[in-house]
Amino acid sequence: MQMAGTIRGLLRFGMIVSLLVGSPQMMVAQGTPGGDTRAVVGGVTSLPDAMLIYVARGAAGSCGENCAEWVAAEGTVYWDSFKRMIAALDRLGGRSLPVFLNVRGRSDLRAAVSLGKILRERGIEVGVGQTLVEPCSKLSAADCAALKRAGGPLNASQSAVEICDIACVLVLAGGVRRTMPEATKVVVQGTQVGHRLGLNVAEEIREGVHGRNYEQTKLYLTQMGVDPEFAEIIDKNYGTSRNTVLSRADVVRLRIVTSR
Repeated sequence: MQMAGTIRGLLRFGMIVSLLVGSPQMMVAQGTPGGDTRAVVGGVTSLPDAMLIYVARGAAGSCGENCAEWVAAEGTVYWDSFKRMIAALDRLGGRSLPVFLNVRGRSDLRAAVSLGKILRERGIEVGVGQTLVEPCSKLSAADCAALKRAGGPLNASQSAVEICDIACVLVLAGGVRRTMPEATKVVVQGTQVGHRLGLNVAEEIREGVHGRNYEQTKLYLTQMGVDPEFAEIIDKNYGTSRNTVLSRADVVRLRIVTSR
């Protein structure tokens, strides 16, 4: 009882700290295996490969049946990604476009859950796919990012993403319809509790946050219609550098993608 009270007290302290410098959070322990780690774009205060969200436009059927326009969300999921998503969806003026994810890097899993909840509240269909912006083929990375930050629509095409990691799945779970190319592998990395500013996290706080996030992730997945067994797979890799690759049969069985 005393230990539980100590942890609750420390977690309350962590919530106060979050108002100032950020609180402990569940993080992917390593970047996506074989993933794309991008340089900081947009100034010294920018986060590495922070998620960009913009409208893309392609040929008829390029994003599904009778679909030629979509919202691309690409990069690392940070604590401010949900604000970017809300702003991007609000700019659509009531139109409902599917969102296609290309998540990579060391992501914040609680922020990924927040993104998923926003997408479900808006009734958005979500898929996994890489958006290839045509003008970017002749631009530097910085200029391409600046073009995307303007919001689009940008002429583009789609290709399969090699890997959908934990953060990718958690965002995808929010879709009212969820799709993923057969060629995309679902990889469950090792996770850890970290501080978003790189500060040390005491063991008591770390374990308290871990336990709470595990239960909240199970509840979230259940609410979204994804088998909560996925949370158990995440938990098995907690604190390790192990990667678990799910088969396509597992992806279907766990309802990470929908049948319709």
